[in-house]
Amino acid sequence: MQKTPEVKKRFQLIFILGLLSAIGPFSIDMYLPAFPSIASGLGTTVAHVTLSLSTFFIGISAGQMLYGPLLERFGRKRPLYIGLCAYLIASAGCAWARSVDALIWLRLLQALGGCVGLVASRAMVRDLFEVRDNAKIFSLLMLVVAVSPIIAPTLGGYVTAWMGWRFVFVVLILIVAFILLGIYLWLPESKEPDPDYSLKPSFIFKNFYSILRHPQFYTYALTGAIAASGTYAYIGGSPYVFMELYKVSERQYGWIFALIAMGLIGSSQINSLLLSFYESEQIIRVAVICQSLTGLLLLTGTLFGLLELFSTIFLIFIFLCCQGFTFPNSSALSLAAFGHNAGTASALMGAIQMSIGACTSALVSLLQNHTALPMTGIMAACALAATAVFNLGRRVIVQRASLEEVEEEDVEMISTL
Repeated sequence: MQKTPEVKKRFQLIFILGLLSAIGPFSIDMYLPAFPSIASGLGTTVAHVTLSLSTFFIGISAGQMLYGPLLERFGRKRPLYIGLCAYLIASAGCAWARSVDALIWLRLLQALGGCVGLVASRAMVRDLFEVRDNAKIFSLLMLVVAVSPIIAPTLGGYVTAWMGWRFVFVVLILIVAFILLGIYLWLPESKEPDPDYSLKPSFIFKNFYSILRHPQFYTYALTGAIAASGTYAYIGGSPYVFMELYKVSERQYGWIFALIAMGLIGSSQINSLLLSFYESEQIIRVAVICQSLTGLLLLTGTLFGLLELFSTIFLIFIFLCCQGFTFPNSSALSLAAFGHNAGTASALMGAIQMSIGACTSALVSLLQNHTALPMTGIMAACALAATAVFNLGRRVIVQRASLEEVEEEDVEMISTL
């Protein structure tokens, strides 16, 4: 059956927004299998190369805080063009890097350019769709985003094996060039430039603070960010655990990474169906509890030497399945109350997520003791912390709702306890 113009337009819109959201994950996942080759080629260690992952997280975090106000002042598309062009230039530098320190700094610049896609895509979901549909739209974006851990490491492994690790960055250049073309052809400007929006630091910090102090924002933004940080700990630690401890090849690692990522895809799409029967808050509650239990099993199995390759893969698979339920719902609930400044709220939410992610990724590297314990321990700690933040934050939200009137959109997005 032929698609109607409206359905085709909606598909193109969600697809390009998903690709924008996937720039960061793709830039991370695709070069993970190349860590041993990069270390060998640049005369360093895998642990040192892992710092380029940490600086990428730092760049994404800092850059989102920069793009939030710019997206409010200049509209959505102009900052997109500028940021992605900067990404292309930095990627070319990564491909030509002659030392690991140069690669580390270029990855920082690459992240500063590419993170505009994360901020703009979330803000445009809030701009273009009804607030009650946001969680479902974020689940659809997850379908595109979650494909990247399946394709990226597998593709990166083959590119590294056939042509060398430098061509990984050449492929990234081609992908982002295609995304730029898609922005030009398919993506409408969802918010007109606002010349009255001040870019003075005092105004920007005041605006960020007004969002940050909102209980609904900090509860769900922190819950989603801390839960996601367990995934970043897995991303940062998995090259060592699988390729060094379990002795899998670069190609095998790519397939393992892809298999585990399928859990993220499947759960995010099941989430769309569950939203027809349950509130976002109810889904998050079950997801963080299940993720905590899985994290504890991983930690216990590592401590007592009970895990081998297949059991480790299985437990991490379940851990990421839980993330597929947490991310779309926490994102929608975080932004629900901020339709008037979705760009700034999106930037702050992303910055929180990536800041914590950068810390956990770096911590896995710093605590490296030639076992899987740093990775599994941090994964478990993140899941337990997310559960605690969610439960405490929900109490604050309910208490506030009982004492004062809340916006209609807030009422629609949270369940009454």
